[in-house]
Amino acid sequence: MIGSGAVTLRALHIFVAVFDTQNFSVVARREDMSPSTVSRIIHQLEDAIGQQLFYRNTRAVIPTETGRVFVESARKMVVQMQEAERALQARVEEPSGVIRINAPVFFGQHHIAPWLGGLAQRYPRLSVELTLNDDLIDPHRDATDLLFRIGTLTDSSFHARVFGPQRYFLAASPAYIRHHPALCEPESLAAHDCLVYKGHAGPNRWLFRKPGQPWVHYPVTPRLASNDALTLLTAAATGMGVVLFPDWLLGDSIKKGALVPLATGYEVAIQTEQQHVAAIYPHARYAPFAVRAVIDYFVDVFGQPLYWQP
Repeated sequence: MIGSGAVTLRALHIFVAVFDTQNFSVVARREDMSPSTVSRIIHQLEDAIGQQLFYRNTRAVIPTETGRVFVESARKMVVQMQEAERALQARVEEPSGVIRINAPVFFGQHHIAPWLGGLAQRYPRLSVELTLNDDLIDPHRDATDLLFRIGTLTDSSFHARVFGPQRYFLAASPAYIRHHPALCEPESLAAHDCLVYKGHAGPNRWLFRKPGQPWVHYPVTPRLASNDALTLLTAAATGMGVVLFPDWLLGDSIKKGALVPLATGYEVAIQTEQQHVAAIYPHARYAPFAVRAVIDYFVDVFGQPLYWQP
């Protein structure tokens, strides 16, 4: 009859060791504990299962018939635990399984997807499920392991690994610049065709400031407004007008000369708070090894400074 006490894996491990050696002292030396502690653990196990497992005398510890029957089940449980520990250790040594990643659409297409091949080569036992979505999601509810997000980090319910700051640029194509007035001051925006991102919260605000000065909002009338960043970037590259976008979105176009920064004496932004590119994941006592491995991989890939910064 099973008693009311708890049967622990540690107790089972000690029981199997005593059964195999039939000696409390040998087990005590092996486990770095006293013989009396070994004896107490066996007594507690016997109380928990309501059966005597060993006959004890001054010369030997002899298994009872119950002990001989029980040891097979105990041995299987100990072996299963050891196998589980080895499996977990293998995951620590090499990440495996599926990791679910969420990222903004353009950022994911241009700064996550191109590097997934390298991630697969580094960790061949790891599979990736990548979802691209510009809306904010709750990883607890939407079953996401890791989110790449750009913004102000304020939610204390997540861990965050910051890759670096996000910088904005006002830019236009060389062809547009040749046929329009110089744009060195934000007051000149009224004379230019502005291409403005318009999301769920409405059109982006265009903010300017001299270094160390307060931000000033300069309202603009869009020549083109869109909720698709690639559409606006393409329109700017083909000479339609001026865009204000983050470095990770137009940095490559600036490096290639398709776009040229304007009003370079000013800092530009769409929000007054400093924004960062970061990987975030739900709070946990121990971050899953696959999450840490993927973050470390992209820390190497993105570099310092971030590779997309002009």
